[in-house]
Amino acid sequence: MLSREERARYQRQLSLPEIGDAGQERLRTARVLLVGLGGLGSPAALYLAAAGVGHLGLVDHDRVDVSNLHRQVLHGTPDVGRPKVESAREHLQQLNPLVQLELHDCWLTRENAMELVGAYDVIVDGADTFATRYLVNDACVLTGRPNVHASVFRFDGQASVFCTPEGPCYRCLYPSPPPADLVPSCAVGGVLGVLPGLLGLVQATETLKLLLGIGEPLTGRLFMLDALSMHSQVVPVSRDPTCPACGTRTLTALADYDAFCGAPSLHAAHEDEAHEIVELAPAELQRWLREGRALQLVDVREPFETAQGMIPGAQALPLATVHDALPLLDMQRPIVCICAGGVRSRKAAATLLNAGCSRVYSLSGGMTAWDALTR
Repeated sequence: MLSREERARYQRQLSLPEIGDAGQERLRTARVLLVGLGGLGSPAALYLAAAGVGHLGLVDHDRVDVSNLHRQVLHGTPDVGRPKVESAREHLQQLNPLVQLELHDCWLTRENAMELVGAYDVIVDGADTFATRYLVNDACVLTGRPNVHASVFRFDGQASVFCTPEGPCYRCLYPSPPPADLVPSCAVGGVLGVLPGLLGLVQATETLKLLLGIGEPLTGRLFMLDALSMHSQVVPVSRDPTCPACGTRTLTALADYDAFCGAPSLHAAHEDEAHEIVELAPAELQRWLREGRALQLVDVREPFETAQGMIPGAQALPLATVHDALPLLDMQRPIVCICAGGVRSRKAAATLLNAGCSRVYSLSGGMTAWDALTR
């Protein structure tokens, strides 16, 4: 039975005959896992919490960066540098304290995916890499959980519901990933900030329909949106009888998805980061520069950011170019990685450590902290 507080909070939903008390009680007992708390996961989490989904699992091992804020509306400026799961918990609890939040401050990997995915009723895929999308898909197929998928790039977005008993899976639509160097990330190719908001709301809508058993979910259909023309279309997607996941069922265990997608392992990079990267305080860097130490300062922000000023002597190498720029660096000299808030610099430092650089530092707090010290 719904409490008085629940009736007051969800009154506008309760008045819908398709939902009513019985539907709201179904939402209260439902368990939804959100993989990623970025551009897609942010609006999805906000609206699922607002709707009264009783248990939300939050999976993300990233920290909030200032470059996230134009689209990741679950986080604010004071959250820069914080773990995304902690920022999300704070804002979601403010929105709806009746919702139980389960924080998973980790990356989704083949070692933990089956346990995490299997513990929830519906999975919302907000991943931004092909490796994680295939991992989510295969874990959903193997555990029998529906996968509410969306992706965005530049001005285009798409969404669908995969892995239901009667529908196709992600592999039916994309049997193999594109070459790793063919599809640039949003950091390189860009994305209109409101676009993941639109697609994240589609994901929230589809999730509620699945939980409530109402309407016609996007099973076997792909919703596509061109934000520049505001033209949308829905195209059919059929189950592929030769699909190793949901067709022939020859896929019986999770694989190495980084290798499958031809991408470097982000998880390995972050493991190195956790054990080896040293945070360098701005005051300490200032002292080292005064002492004339032979440092290499690498600013990994985007050109529009570095145009507003860099630490004297720094070299501008946007994060996406760091690996290719290794020949420009002296692997034996200390390297200090710099970004806006200290998030991208840690990712760059992990890349450099994996490449064999001997001494790598990440400027704690980034240029925000440096400017506060030196202004």
